[in-house]
Amino acid sequence: MKSALVTGSAGFIGYYVAERWLAEGWRVIGIDSFSPYYDPALKEARNARLERHGNFTLVRDKIEAPGVLAGLMAENRPAHVVHLAAQAGVRHSIEAPREYVDANLVGTFELLEAARAHPPEKLLLASTSSVYGANTDLPYDERDKADHPVSFYAATKKATEAMAHSYAHLYDLPTIMFRFFTVYGPWGRPDMAVFKFVDAMLNDRPVDIYNHGEMYRDFTYVEDLVRAIRLLIDAAPVRPDSPE
Repeated sequence: MKSALVTGSAGFIGYYVAERWLAEGWRVIGIDSFSPYYDPALKEARNARLERHGNFTLVRDKIEAPGVLAGLMAENRPAHVVHLAAQAGVRHSIEAPREYVDANLVGTFELLEAARAHPPEKLLLASTSSVYGANTDLPYDERDKADHPVSFYAATKKATEAMAHSYAHLYDLPTIMFRFFTVYGPWGRPDMAVFKFVDAMLNDRPVDIYNHGEMYRDFTYVEDLVRAIRLLIDAAPVRPDSPE
């Protein structure tokens, strides 16, 4: 039975990715710190659904903890690794930047070092549309410049892209970097716009709109995103020594 490692498995997207692999008959190892950025009870509820599967194993720990990911990779040798754990939130990065350094930069470094020592067949890392920052060219394109991030959150995610690119080049790691646009759907994060809008409407409160209503956003349904992740992993090049 093949196995997959999903970081941030109790998070919104991580939960759906883990469910997808479990439904396909894979063994899934999840790691999550259950950080209190939003109500951990929601993460516990997602995780409880995953733990109904006999092939799911959870590790409660921080990805930035030295050696934790290396130990998981050595013990389980996952074929696929999907790195979704991160400290999210643009506004929160102004208030608590150190949390972003620890989770996003140090955490990704720990993952890349673990992958270098115990290479998976495929490695996918999540990034964000926030990296486009002050870029005004629309619609966004992967070839657009992303060298002017306007939030510290975006800066850390852009840095992880560079880190992953370097490791892929130096160590021949089959790496995919996927920039997500705002994701919505059941079990979603309560701090995201869709849920705030719905909550305001249900409670007869005005919906806050910024920039005089001139803002444009792209939204992605979570199950569409998970299908895209699956397709990217299936299509990505394999290592020369991979059994595939």
